[in-house]
Amino acid sequence: MPELERRLAVSGHLARLEQSRTRPGSWTLTVDGTPQSHVDLEQPDWLGFEYVRRIGHAVDLVREAGRPITALHLGGGAFTLPRYVIATRPGSRQQVIELESDLVELVRANLPFPRGAQVRVRHGDAREVLAKLPAGLDGAVDLAVVDIFSGARTPAHVTSAEFHGLVSPRLAPGGIVAVNVADGAGLAFARSQAATLAHVYANVAIAADTGMLKGRRFGNVVMYASHDPLPFDGMPRRLASDPAPAKLVEGDELVRFIAGAPIVTDATAVPSPPPARSVFLSRP
Repeated sequence: MPELERRLAVSGHLARLEQSRTRPGSWTLTVDGTPQSHVDLEQPDWLGFEYVRRIGHAVDLVREAGRPITALHLGGGAFTLPRYVIATRPGSRQQVIELESDLVELVRANLPFPRGAQVRVRHGDAREVLAKLPAGLDGAVDLAVVDIFSGARTPAHVTSAEFHGLVSPRLAPGGIVAVNVADGAGLAFARSQAATLAHVYANVAIAADTGMLKGRRFGNVVMYASHDPLPFDGMPRRLASDPAPAKLVEGDELVRFIAGAPIVTDATAVPSPPPARSVFLSRP
């Protein structure tokens, strides 16, 4: 078995793969002590992290079940969602942008993709590479996932309206952007991110558990955006039936959630807030 940890050249963070003692074929990737990804090689359509399941629902609903899609993943981690797309939508074409080449090598050496997977990995800063993607992807992406972290924080330059202005033209008709947002008490960062998405896209919804929505604790809010109506008639039921139930916030309720929050621009952008280290003492 190749090495299970590596110091990443760009950030200096330590990336480590840890195998589950109770679930064969199951692995967790941590970066700088923060759980980043969970992969089950035996059952890649099983998503262990709460927020990843919520993005997985968007994968399921963006097109008819089983139909191949074109997916763009900004942030690679252990490639949990690309593996999910491979398992649930065979024949899909996927692009992954990842800054840390050392991380890609570590993951692919230990957790390889299945044979025939159509996944192209592009190395570099997500915003810089996004601006240079082939013109053939303009208006062709069914699902874009924005899940970018340096350690436990999202860098400022991938949170702004200008950044989403680079993502937006890539979407196909009916295409969805799913964004993982980490925030804590008060949800000021999450509210501003929702306001920013609503500035760029005509349709926005968010998903989180009720404790998060009340600003009681640190955690993840998954945000969905599209130029077209979101195909989410079945989403509330899916979220409610998850092991960690969540609520879909949209329409007037989302307007109230955003109320007064500023739109983030390159001039005002800041990284997501850091979590307390105690947040990660209990891992999935």
